Amino acid sequence: MRVTAQPPVPATVRRADRAADAGLVSGEAVELDVRVARLGSRVLALLIDIVAQLVVAALLAVVLIPLMLFALPGGAVDRALGEALQTVGLVVVLVGYPVLWERFNHGRTVGKMAVGLRVVSADGGPVGLRQSLTRALVGVAVEWPGLVLPLLSWVAGVAVMLTDPRGRRLGDLVGGTMVVHTRTTHPWRPAPRIIPPLARWAATLDLTRMDDALALAVRQYLTRAHQFAEPSRSRLAWGLWREVAAVTFPPPPPGVPETLALAAVLAERNRRGALRLHRSRTMSAGLWPELDSGPELALVAGPPASTPAPTDVRPAVPAPRTG
Repeated sequence: MRVTAQPPVPATVRRADRAADAGLVSGEAVELDVRVARLGSRVLALLIDIVAQLVVAALLAVVLIPLMLFALPGGAVDRALGEALQTVGLVVVLVGYPVLWERFNHGRTVGKMAVGLRVVSADGGPVGLRQSLTRALVGVAVEWPGLVLPLLSWVAGVAVMLTDPRGRRLGDLVGGTMVVHTRTTHPWRPAPRIIPPLARWAATLDLTRMDDALALAVRQYLTRAHQFAEPSRSRLAWGLWREVAAVTFPPPPPGVPETLALAAVLAERNRRGALRLHRSRTMSAGLWPELDSGPELALVAGPPASTPAPTDVRPAVPAPRTG
């Protein structure tokens, strides 16, 4: 019996399924699954940073004013000194705050940490001090708070972010940086199912030596195989199947592709686990009726609807070898 493999997913479909749009490529010429931060998430991070900057400004005012009055003689404290300290504090809050946080916290301010964002170089590398300083100065001058033509510069900054493919603002364009999400999202995909030609073989498998770590690796590959391109996808499937074949028995029918064999093994393992859970809950409900969980006991532990139920679900024990 020979089972034909399913056709590979076209590259256009794989790209549509992925949320990566940063266009970052690793040294092995593999596109990284990284999303750029758009206007909504960046505005939310900015609002949080504004609150944090107000807190910093309040702390500076509470600390600097008593220190100045205590350390300096009365004649040295005048209006000019107060204005100078006010300017220094403004620079520290508006420029020093983002530069120091991005420099010593891997490109993340308080707002960016809360939202899950990070500032990186345009090529995906860590952001440097010069880049952080440049984007901070441009931001203060023409974006937020916008010392030069505030209303006009705000409109221009929003227009640049909406039209740039990577959602960069003016400070990012001048400094050679971009803001990306640090939390990736993956669409939910159901566990693989057994195809009918492999149902009887899967029911005879001995899975006692297959541990949870290997089963998790197989599941992760099967749910994300559509994201890999050939020949990497086939190499991963072959390597996983070699590990699974070493701890399972009997071998699959000749000609079965590794991906379909992995899906059958994982689905059968899940089916047996669901069956054990159903039996355990049924026994518990019989011994302690007050613990009956109602609808949860209606768990269907049988094979999928498209698969004929085998008569014996016990794993076959291989016969001892002689000679």
